[in-house]
Amino acid sequence: MVERTDVVVVGAGLAGLSAAWRLRQAGLDVVVCESADEVGGRVRTDVVDGFRLDRGFQVLLPSYPAVKALPGLASLRLQPFARGVVAAGADGRTELVPRRSALGDVARFAVQHTRDVLSLAAFSARDIAAPAKAIRSKPRRTTAAELSEVGLSPGLVDSVFRPFLAGVFLDRDLGTSSRVFHLIWRSFLRGGGALPASGMGALPHLLASFLRPGTVRCNTHVSAVTEHGVRLRTRHAIHARAVVVATDGTAAAQLLPGVTAPEWHSVVTYYYRLPAPPPDTGSTLLVDGELLLNTAVISNVAPGHAPPGRALVAASIPEPSDDPDLEGVVRERLSTLYGTDTSGWDLLRTYEIPQALPVMGPQHPLRQPVRIADGRYVCGDHRDTSSIQGALVSGRRAAAAVIQDLAARGQAARG
Repeated sequence: MVERTDVVVVGAGLAGLSAAWRLRQAGLDVVVCESADEVGGRVRTDVVDGFRLDRGFQVLLPSYPAVKALPGLASLRLQPFARGVVAAGADGRTELVPRRSALGDVARFAVQHTRDVLSLAAFSARDIAAPAKAIRSKPRRTTAAELSEVGLSPGLVDSVFRPFLAGVFLDRDLGTSSRVFHLIWRSFLRGGGALPASGMGALPHLLASFLRPGTVRCNTHVSAVTEHGVRLRTRHAIHARAVVVATDGTAAAQLLPGVTAPEWHSVVTYYYRLPAPPPDTGSTLLVDGELLLNTAVISNVAPGHAPPGRALVAASIPEPSDDPDLEGVVRERLSTLYGTDTSGWDLLRTYEIPQALPVMGPQHPLRQPVRIADGRYVCGDHRDTSSIQGALVSGRRAAAAVIQDLAARGQAARG
């Protein structure tokens, strides 16, 4: 059986849905093939016993330009983290958050680390004010080298930035491109982090709502990109004028010759359910310099993530270790960080995600071509920056290329 359409999009993650939405706006008929049972790709939320669990550590930065431009963004009912971060290490806790109870800690830190404070303020001010184009043109080096270059002390890097960015980039060594760091830091400073009230999975569902019913076909496995379109695992064929491969980078490399599979950063996230939040906790992200762990009382940030009268704590570490009792080590560290007995915390679910974020080293191009061959396109966060912003922009760029090329073909045919 053969079906015909204008464009087939392979993958219903953020990039694929972004591309499909733009293509549909241009009046093209689109079919989106998704192998999973739901849209979202790596941005999914599971509901377990009334708790909403995002798959891995995920935070939305509302100031991402591509996010701000989405229609209906208010429907996500974004729940903000408290601004700033609490850093814990061998020397105790440093509360770098703008709330009254922490003003003494902030003042003491400023007195003891004047040079760090001045350096941090200087490059942060530049990032807030600079256009994205200027940041992309910065020198190509690692984030670790950049933090040293801007004047931050090794102590501040190891106690605050390394654990914080290990959670953001899933990169213990801070080998991620400094240009990616500045782009993410700029968005973090401009708007902080937040969670949709019903979980991160609400974001791809919002994008899917822009499409006509039936456009997205879940549990539909594309086995090959062919000369005429795509072939499904069921041997059903869909012929199309263009094919956009919007899978993760590894799957894209298998479907499209000429696409190089990325290397990956991984993450392990543990979710614990509690009868009540740990004492004296708020909605601030807590990062740990000893275990390179980040944790938060998710139900303090977004109450709807836990049933009434219960609490939800998330803890993530980049890259699993060989320790067979890793969860026990994490639980013990959480006891210290939260100052409470965690032995009775109920481990609700563990997510080990080996392909969480594409690696983007200092030489990695921040914007790669989306045209691969005549009528064949690729998009995803492996083609832009490893971020929600990158995925959305990549999908938009792929759609623009398809629209331009199909229009040119139509003009050529008429000529």
